[in-house]
This record gives sequence, C-alpha cells and structure tokens, in this order.
Amino acid sequence: MSKERQEQESRRTFLRSAFVACVTAGTAVIPVGRIRPAIQNQSTTEKPKPYAFFHPDEVEFLSAAVDRFIPPDEEWPGAVDVGVVEYIDQQMAGKWGSAGYMYWHGPFKEGTASQGYQLPLTPAELFRRAIAAINQYFTDQGTAFNRLPADKQDEYLKMLLANKTTLNGVASKVFADFLLQHTIEGFFADPIYGGNKEMVGWKMLGFPGPYADYYELIDQYGIKLDREPVSVGSSPLHHAM
Repeated sequence: MSKERQEQESRRTFLRSAFVACVTAGTAVIPVGRIRPAIQNQSTTEKPKPYAFFHPDEVEFLSAAVDRFIPPDEEWPGAVDVGVVEYIDQQMAGKWGSAGYMYWHGPFKEGTASQGYQLPLTPAELFRRAIAAINQYFTDQGTAFNRLPADKQDEYLKMLLANKTTLNGVASKVFADFLLQHTIEGFFADPIYGGNKEMVGWKMLGFPGPYADYYELIDQYGIKLDREPVSVGSSPLHHAM
C-alpha cells in the first residue's frame, strides 16, 4: 500500500472513531498529535457567503482553524468545503448559541467532563469572546491566524489545546475543545443543520444515513447495502422542517 493510501486509510479510521465518540458520548476528544498537515492549501470560495452570526474576521479565523482540525487531502475535502463553518454559524445564531436549551442560573462552577457546559457565558458569547482575543493577539503581531503557514497554525492550536493561555478570561483549552467538538459535529451531522455537504462525512465512513424504512429488504439476507446515504432532508420517508 502506498504512503498516500496509508494516510487516507489512517484518516478514515481516525474520523470514524471521532464520529462514533461524538454520537455515543455527545463530545469528542482528539489527541493533539492527530492535527496533521494538509496535502493542499486551505479551501477557497468563489464569493463570500452570508453568515447569520459570525463577522468576516471571525469567519477567517474559523475557516483556517477547522481546516487544520480536519484538513483536505487528495481524496476528500476538508472541514471548510464540507460546510463546518456554516454549521457552527447556524448553531451560534440559534437557540443553542443563546443558551436557549440550558439551565441558565448560577452558581457557575467548574464541573466534571460528564456535567457538560458549565460556563457563565452562552456558547455564542464564548466563541465571540475567544475569537476576539485570538484576532487581537495576531493583530498586535502584525498578522492574522489565517495568514500563518500551516505548521504555525498547528503550533498555535496545540498551544490552545494544552491550556497555555487565556482568551478574554476563558481558558484556552475550554474554547479549543469546544471548537473541536463543533468541527466534528459539523463534519458528520445531518446536512439539514448546515454542514456535511453532499453527505461527504457519511460517504467517507460508509454510513448510510438515517434510513427510516428497510421494508423492501426485510426478506433479504446476507446482502451488502451499497447505495448512496440518505439524510433527513432528502429522504421521502422523513418529514424535515
């Protein structure tokens, strides 16, 4: 097997594990060492996309960062082209971002990993505050995160994950873990939430999607299901809003 093919199989295995962890536990922890160089440069778009929550400078940081967590390679697109930034934007612009689904009264104390989100900031406030601190840091250095070489971007993200700084009062690991979790969600969630465009994340793993009915196959045994995945929005057996 060629080195390139081994890289692709390694990536597929790793992302499959991340997908399973995300589905079964609601969170995912990825070792710092799994942030690896992309084979091609950061993806570009033909024209700017409208965003409901993020400002242009925030989008520039997010696009660079999520493409370092899940970079493109010769076979599969990276996080940006799969719509991860759009997914995060929709989450932050909606009820999840404004903490509409959370108990929102104190006291706010540091909790265990099993206790979930414990900050006195809404998720949207966390993103806005942390990214502002990151962008200001690089502005003071006369550059921007998205202008750094890929290896320097990796170094900075590893530093955040190692909790070696604070971002406007937020521990860097808290934000970095939160961003990483949302990156994985956007890559593998049903496309109706804005990410996983063309169900690329599912095709990469061989996941068939949320089929609602296997009636036509009920009397067939030992067959291999080899068909395109189906999302909630694209299946005639679902009623997506």
